[in-house]
Amino acid sequence: ETDYLIITSINDKATYIYMKNQNLWELLFKWSCTVGKPSTPTIKGVFKSSEKYPAIIDGSALAKYATNIIDEYYYHSVIYNSTEEYVSDDRLGVAISHGCIRLATSNAKWMYDNIPTNTTIIIN
Repeated sequence: ETDYLIITSINDKATYIYMKNQNLWELLFKWSCTVGKPSTPTIKGVFKSSEKYPAIIDGSALAKYATNIIDEYYYHSVIYNSTEEYVSDDRLGVAISHGCIRLATSNAKWMYDNIPTNTTIIIN
C-alpha cells in the first residue's frame, strides 16, 4: 500500500528498509537492531505499520520514536531513562528486548518521520 517495505531478520538482528523504484524494491538501509529475548520473543509474520508515538514509557524506561507493528510491539529507539537525560541501554545486535525491535535513535527517528501508515512489515 506504500512505496516502502520493512523486513526484519530476527536471526541476523537486522532491519532492512526498501523503497519502490519503478516497480522494483531498492534497498535504502540495513540497520543493526535488537530483538526479543527467548522468554519474550519478537513476533514473526506480516504486518502493517500503524500508530506512531514520539515516546513510550514502561516504568523507568523510555523509548523514542515508536512505530507500532501490532498490539504492544514497536520499532523504537534504544532505551533512555524516563526523563530522557541519558541512554540507559544502547545495545544493538542482541536478543534482549521484551519483544520490541530497538534501533539506533537516528534510525528510529528516520522511520518515525518517513514510513507511512500501512507500510508492509515482514518479520522472520
